[in-house]
Amino acid sequence: MRFSYAIKTDQVFDTHTGTVASKKTLRRPSSKEHHKVHGSSQSSPHPIRQGTKLARLIDMLRRERGATIAETVAALGWQAHSVRGAISGALKKKRGLTIQSEMQDGRGRIYRIV
Repeated sequence: MRFSYAIKTDQVFDTHTGTVASKKTLRRPSSKEHHKVHGSSQSSPHPIRQGTKLARLIDMLRRERGATIAETVAALGWQAHSVRGAISGALKKKRGLTIQSEMQDGRGRIYRIV
């Protein structure tokens, strides 16, 4: 859209529609409003490229026995907080995967994708 400012600083003239509106009505939508209109990113996530560290993390978590943070740190070369962040952000929030966490004697906390 093309906008040119009118004499009053609280109004904007839309040259496309020929109307005058307040700046408040022409504000950019928040991310929540954007996702309501355009759908969330979880509905069509980008495919994960094979051979990447994130793909290896997903493979480890999809195993029946799952993986511990220590195992993923050793396999990926990441720090523990990076592994936890990837599980929480890239897998749970962005990809919409369900991650199960449980304590196992002798092994510690186990994470797996269910």
